[in-house]
Amino acid sequence: MSLLSHQVELLAPARDADIGIAAIHHGADAVYIGPPAYGARVGAGNSLQDIERLCREAHRFDARIFITLNTILRDDELEGARRMAWDVYNAGADVLIVQDMGLLNIDLPPIQLHASTQTDIRTPEKARFLQDVGFSQLVLARELDLTQIREIHQTLDAERCKLEFFIHGALCVAYSGQCYISHAHNGRSANRGDCSQACRLPYHVTDAQGRFIAHDRHVLSMKDNNQSANLEALIDAGVRSFKIEGRYKDLAFVKNITGHYRRLIDQLIEDRQDSRDPARPPIARASTGRTTLFFTPDPNQNFNREFTDYFVHGRQDDIDAIDSPKNPGVPLADVLKVGDRWVDLRLHDANAVLHNGDGLCYFDLHKQLVGMAVNRVEALSRTGDWRVFTKDDLATLPHLRAGLTVNRNRDMAWVRLLDKTSSDRRIGVWMRLAETATGLQLTLIDENGLEAVARLGTELQPARDATRQDDTLRQHLSKLGNTPFEMLGCELLLSQPWFVPASALNTLRREAVDALLSVRAASYQRPRRGSPVSPPVQYPEDTLTYLANVFNHPARDFYREHGVNVIAAAYESHEEAGEVSLMITKHCVRWSMSLCPKQAKGVTGVQGTIRAEPLTLINGNEKLTLRFDCKPCEMHVVGALKKSVVQQRKREAAELPMRFYRQRPPRVPA
Repeated sequence: MSLLSHQVELLAPARDADIGIAAIHHGADAVYIGPPAYGARVGAGNSLQDIERLCREAHRFDARIFITLNTILRDDELEGARRMAWDVYNAGADVLIVQDMGLLNIDLPPIQLHASTQTDIRTPEKARFLQDVGFSQLVLARELDLTQIREIHQTLDAERCKLEFFIHGALCVAYSGQCYISHAHNGRSANRGDCSQACRLPYHVTDAQGRFIAHDRHVLSMKDNNQSANLEALIDAGVRSFKIEGRYKDLAFVKNITGHYRRLIDQLIEDRQDSRDPARPPIARASTGRTTLFFTPDPNQNFNREFTDYFVHGRQDDIDAIDSPKNPGVPLADVLKVGDRWVDLRLHDANAVLHNGDGLCYFDLHKQLVGMAVNRVEALSRTGDWRVFTKDDLATLPHLRAGLTVNRNRDMAWVRLLDKTSSDRRIGVWMRLAETATGLQLTLIDENGLEAVARLGTELQPARDATRQDDTLRQHLSKLGNTPFEMLGCELLLSQPWFVPASALNTLRREAVDALLSVRAASYQRPRRGSPVSPPVQYPEDTLTYLANVFNHPARDFYREHGVNVIAAAYESHEEAGEVSLMITKHCVRWSMSLCPKQAKGVTGVQGTIRAEPLTLINGNEKLTLRFDCKPCEMHVVGALKKSVVQQRKREAAELPMRFYRQRPPRVPA
């Protein structure tokens, strides 16, 4: 079924089918996963057999499977993408997440389409356009604030199109789909799933006179997204699908973060279930079943660069991970003494425990994060003093000294906890056991109202212990074991207490469960494909630059059909030979370094001395220019294609020529 306007969906990532199944069991209402090819994470593809296996398990709980077909494609790749779309549809997939509009102009299966965050959805006009060409869900730009999200929601038809928003995980510093640095420098296109992450590198920052503003800092590296405190505000703004980033993440991350947000969303559902406040209407879960976690989720236990809620509440000062793109962990202890092979620590919490194999780290005097792998630990006292024997030669660990704060970024007890079975998900069923002319009939009714019946022909014998027999029957029927069901209640419609052998009850229960599973599988409805409006709506602009990422002829034809007259080729076509914006971002280096003219307004002695001049980023031999567009409060990272990348493309173009309109076509007389 399609997501209803009062339902809230938790959407989890999956690197593979096993992680996807774990996400479902830990509370996900939907999972997104890479197809065998053409996904925006190179190396995160999955076989059709695994996708089919994941779909079967997800559909048992009415959960949906999204396939990330979200790269831009060459003309020669479209037929392979078309066949693959049909393959994943036939395997049971519910949704395609796409970036390339060319896919809308080829023979896709009748599968629901969602617009990827790579389509750069920031305005009500673009959102309305994507709804009207047939997209049923839009993945909004991460940079939007609550007011902007609400404005987009209000322009859409809530029954036709839902909003999806990233709530956790790594943040791309660029507007998604608007970063070309990786391709310009080494030919690895972020729009084709192969980003080399230049944003995580350290840079020197110099001004127009060549003076150093920052030395070896990660000025383009963002902290990780965490919207735990903003879920209700996002719901009220119109978001209905909450997306966790992380198709490269491991099993422990997906278990922990999915469980964390499952608890938060369930609490919101419970808090609002009887609400009569029109501003806080009741909401419901988007899939079936109740999740029980065998651990307490903690987002700090997984890899993170510290957390930010980014721009949801407007521009903030602490969104960048400027010191390191690595996981700094959480503060744990202070160094007491450094020996020849060991370090003595005093834990901040005397009740905390260190473990063999823990990962520790600290910032040295240059604010570089230094890792310190633990080989063995010994408790020195009951007051939180420990001796740590490291795997590393202490002489190789710079600036390790008494008084230094040490963090823990890997807790082996936590790792072992999530290596085990850590959740259980069950669908509630009511049971009714009744007599028939030939024996017994067991009816199961699940929480969706679906019903299944099993019958057992047997000669009934009066029970010897009538007072205990009813309890015995209920106890045997409730043993649902490895099935996805749990008994919510059991009604006995019997003329008298009958003795029924345990083996007969087990058979009856098993057949009823199998029948209900078959009924649920047959009743599952995949979400419908949205229909484009007729006549075709006009795109909000009549000219597209390379920023529109048009890389094939069906995509060009799509935009022409929707009123666009001039269509430039994607940057990956190498028709933009000179310096251009290789990244457009809401993050501002001048703001983060308190060099923004807006920050200086009203400050005595400062106003007028800070100018909107370009800055330069330097990493080795690489130089990029920072220019600032202050009206929309955006930063452009400017550069040009490397000659080696141009030569590589020329060789490819000789084998596969591609041409695009570079100017307005002549008008055809009426």
